[in-house]
Amino acid sequence: MRNQTTVAEFILIGFLYPCHLECLIAVGFLASYLLILSANIMIITIILLDRHLHSPMNFFLWNLSCLEILFTSSVLPKVIASFLTGDRSISYLACITQCYFYFLLGCSEFVLLAVMSYDRYVAICNPLCYTMIMNAQLCFQLVVGSWATGLLATIIPIILVITLPFCNANQIDHFFCDGLALVKLSCVDTSFVELLIFMMSSAILLGSLILIVVSYTYIVATIFRITSHSGRNKAFSTCSSHFIIITMGYGSCIFMYVRPSGSDISLNKLVALLNTVVTPLMSPFIFSMRNQQMKDSLRAAVKRSMNFSRKHMNV
Repeated sequence: MRNQTTVAEFILIGFLYPCHLECLIAVGFLASYLLILSANIMIITIILLDRHLHSPMNFFLWNLSCLEILFTSSVLPKVIASFLTGDRSISYLACITQCYFYFLLGCSEFVLLAVMSYDRYVAICNPLCYTMIMNAQLCFQLVVGSWATGLLATIIPIILVITLPFCNANQIDHFFCDGLALVKLSCVDTSFVELLIFMMSSAILLGSLILIVVSYTYIVATIFRITSHSGRNKAFSTCSSHFIIITMGYGSCIFMYVRPSGSDISLNKLVALLNTVVTPLMSPFIFSMRNQQMKDSLRAAVKRSMNFSRKHMNV
């Protein structure tokens, strides 16, 4: 039997690139991270300051932007620092913390996407009752419920991970502390923990996906009953951005977590990269560019900013 030792730190293997490319890749990650932060902060600021955007859908959207900022911030700063310094080590406590918040924020985001699909269902299928059903109290409860679901879904698996003993091996074959990659380093039988992670991932991903599919089934059926061509296009446009983000987010996470173990880890890392960088990067642009009110508010904000700058330059 291998010695069971107290592991003080782990080594994140990440992506193996030639040394001369690491700075270039670090710049790419840093630019992506800064763009994610600035785009989502812009959406949050515009929604909070413009009273015309104080609708249930935009309330959910700025909460989604907050989740995107926190989600990427749980992974990317360490990845960027590893590329810039060459230090791929991460302490035991930092690794467990990163693993917990990655899954907490990810689960909360998927539940929130299901909530947003319900909001679209009410808006399109019951437009006359929309403001009465999606009142401020219900919207707040749905957002809190999204966070609470993520918290409850991840607390038991992370407690079990903390209790696992780790042997001499401390190299995680990933670019962040992924739960499954971390569990595989333990020197005891981890089949129960892996099964629990699989069940929790399946419950969150497939459960919320079922709610989304049901909502969009009713939405599509209602849209096809709209006789006006312009009305049908408007209804489709209000849902298309949400549907694109759902496809990217669910596709990548189902590929990583809701399938049998023993899959290609290199492919898992590429899919995780899509989930942690590409989707959060595209999300604010997809939502803002397909939201006419958002575009109008953004133009107005830019115009006010230019007028303000012009006025001060003249002074």
